[in-house]
Amino acid sequence: MIDILAVLPLHLVLFACAVTLLGGFVKGAVGFAMPLIMISGMGILIDPRLVVAGIILPILFSNGWQIARSGLGPARAAVIEHWRYLLVVCVMILISAQFLTVISADAMFVILGVPVVVLCTVQLLGWAPVIPLRLRRPFEWGAGLMAGTLGGLAGTWGPPTVLYLLALETPRAKQMAVQGVIYGLGSVMLLLGHLQSGVLNAHTWQLSALLLVPAGIGMWIGFKLGDRFDQQAFRKVTLLVLILAGINLVRRGLMG
Repeated sequence: MIDILAVLPLHLVLFACAVTLLGGFVKGAVGFAMPLIMISGMGILIDPRLVVAGIILPILFSNGWQIARSGLGPARAAVIEHWRYLLVVCVMILISAQFLTVISADAMFVILGVPVVVLCTVQLLGWAPVIPLRLRRPFEWGAGLMAGTLGGLAGTWGPPTVLYLLALETPRAKQMAVQGVIYGLGSVMLLLGHLQSGVLNAHTWQLSALLLVPAGIGMWIGFKLGDRFDQQAFRKVTLLVLILAGINLVRRGLMG
């Protein structure tokens, strides 16, 4: 704990735990938004590079849990069908993660905030691209490029993946298994990428490891209570809160 407090004061450690608990709860209840909640919430008070470091292990843990709940059979089928998208996402996460250490803090707030606002707004409006069959292959490469780049820099490639699956008209029952694989493999690449970049290091990994506890508790509560909520209404409220938090991050980046 001494090393953690050398990286982050106690009140901010507790703040990060509270945000992670909320993110884990939403992840367990509705199956998405944990990285977005952690980034936009923790980014209000904490340095953006430390935020990215802090989310790495909870993301890896939560996505592994999601894959385990979906089963290995659907996971294997998802890899076979979406291998192009997976390949580009994983490679781009590794590459773009290396640029995080050379970006200014103000620029990082904008990089974190803009995707949150744009992608959450798109989901809130219910818009999804329609891709003709003849353009499916280039769309897979292009969508993977965008999602992977965003993943390496901001630690979240979930919203682009949701839009990708909607554009391909993936059945709803199948989406959770596919998302679990994409998020799971991507989170392994995020871990490797930021071990290489130095963002996850001898000091910051302890914060990330500590956040596993509230993440796990939050997900467990979310799994237990998720069925009691109106899923659509809860999802819309979550997206609205994320949009406001994202706007605040952009404001911080632009105003310095």
